[in-house]
Amino acid sequence: MLFNQVTLIGAGLMGGSLGLAIQKHGLAKRVVVYVRRAGSVNDALALKIAHAATQDLAEAVKEADLVVLTTPIAQMRPLAEVMLSAMKAGAIVTDVGSVKAPVVEGLEPLFAARGIHFVGSHPMAGGEKVGMAHARDDLFESAVSVITPTSLTSRDALQRVDQFWRGIGGATLQMSPERHDDLVSRSSHLPHVVAAELASYVLSPAHPKEQGRLCAGGFRDTTRIASGSPEMWRDICLANQKNLGRVLGVFIESLQEFQHTLASGDATAIEEFFQKAKERRDEWSQG
Repeated sequence: MLFNQVTLIGAGLMGGSLGLAIQKHGLAKRVVVYVRRAGSVNDALALKIAHAATQDLAEAVKEADLVVLTTPIAQMRPLAEVMLSAMKAGAIVTDVGSVKAPVVEGLEPLFAARGIHFVGSHPMAGGEKVGMAHARDDLFESAVSVITPTSLTSRDALQRVDQFWRGIGGATLQMSPERHDDLVSRSSHLPHVVAAELASYVLSPAHPKEQGRLCAGGFRDTTRIASGSPEMWRDICLANQKNLGRVLGVFIESLQEFQHTLASGDATAIEEFFQKAKERRDEWSQG
């Protein structure tokens, strides 16, 4: 086994799925989960997300070899400050946050001062449904987990975090926190904003009441992620504000270009617009 004890901070979709996956792949002798609510203790045990569940954060982390922060990114620093005094030196901490630079900048020196190794991570997996009731043991299989080391990162800790994400069935990719945030602003954060605005605009009460009945598969597919957690996406957008703002500007310009093409009635250019998108999407989907 890779670890004696892995502790999960949070038991939502990500934390719950990690607990199931760790047990499925035999990566730890013991999985412990920290939850905020008393009712969640029984729920986590009933769903077999962990061997033990507790509301005592210090108790949850004191014997952990690896701690995984699965909470919204705005909650990570306050939790880390409480965890510090209870954790053993040499332990490893990673996370599943969708934005890396501010998380790494805030947590790495904090843990390093206590001899604890922080290695930032972002598994490219998830879903629009939240809560441990939707946890799956295969959520991370075939998913790419981005690991964001810095010049301060322990090589041994980096290797073990890499083995952890590979061990639950995925692949890994390493890059700087800043490069990660630039790339996901386009591939993840922008699509969520677009899906949210599309859902809000099309289903606006200002439109005729029949509008919703004419929304079929295409609308359902392109707006699925608009059903995600508003609080989580608020935090993500604010944490990656600069990158997302820049990408939104470029995207809006591209929509305006198509608007002008449409107004010109240029059939060839309109077809080329869709052809380019089809070719790029098909190439991506084929791996």
